Amino acid sequence: MHKRWLRNGGLLLLVCGLAALAWAAWAAFSPVTAASRDALFEIPAGTWARRMAGDKIEILPDTIRLTLGVNDVLLLKNLDDVPQVFGPALIMPGQSFRLPFEQASTYSFACTAHASGQMNVIVDPHPERGWPALRWRLRRLASAV
Repeated sequence: MHKRWLRNGGLLLLVCGLAALAWAAWAAFSPVTAASRDALFEIPAGTWARRMAGDKIEILPDTIRLTLGVNDVLLLKNLDDVPQVFGPALIMPGQSFRLPFEQASTYSFACTAHASGQMNVIVDPHPERGWPALRWRLRRLASAV
């Protein structure tokens, strides 16, 4: 019976299961880090003109999720040829605006790059080791797909 199980892909299934278990253990217990604490979002050239022409474009997500200690600095780059307002800041064409966050919370900002005129930033606490780190990595993996 064991030979038939091995021939029918059982060994491959076992190896894949062990690999998934090893990844989950690594994801849960290794420190959560990032190459940069900046989360870059760009307002592309022509955004304002397209919106004035009646295009319903969404160039930035309605909600941006950040994580304290990992990617907790929102970096907005205005590549458009008109100024854009984000919260209290006026971002001129070609300029960038960095907004660091030091507290986990949900923030709402006025944003002229959005059709709704508003954008939310959710800042999650730094994920602790174990289930929180595993959930954080899985959510990050799912958002990249």
